[in-house]
Amino acid sequence: MVGAVLVAMVGAVIDVRSARIPNRLTYTALVAALMLRTAVLGLSGLKSGALGMLVAGGLFLMLFVLGAMGGGDMKLMAAVGAWVGSTQVMMLILTAALAGGVLAIGRMIFSKAVGQTLRNIMHLIYYRLTSGLQPHPELNVQSSGAQRVPFGVAIAVGALACASHAIWWR
Repeated sequence: MVGAVLVAMVGAVIDVRSARIPNRLTYTALVAALMLRTAVLGLSGLKSGALGMLVAGGLFLMLFVLGAMGGGDMKLMAAVGAWVGSTQVMMLILTAALAGGVLAIGRMIFSKAVGQTLRNIMHLIYYRLTSGLQPHPELNVQSSGAQRVPFGVAIAVGALACASHAIWWR
């Protein structure tokens, strides 16, 4: 769990400062997690880490494809998922999603964009119902006017929740 928290915290700091999460952090953390889990826990540790990576990374890959999440966030989530493993990956996902929602609501309120955000949500729902799962041409994280949330912070909250849970229930 210490590795998950460290990687997520570093990712959060970099994300807040530069709105990017570097590949050298995510790929190094992913490989280190799988190697360490294998060295300490053997094949079962590797399987658990790989499953954590696939579940967390796979879910965020879908969000990335939809244009709702950045690639760095997706890779950081996969790396932290590898650190926490299959036993904690759902807690990671749920707490990161909750923290991300709180960050997004805060961003929406402080930037005084509640009305515009609600209109955009309705527009996205209509777009998904009529156009399927392709990214919206304007309402996506790549759009120049998009209000972005540093989701690395939410991933760090999820990693801290997993670590707290592991310590509390020992």
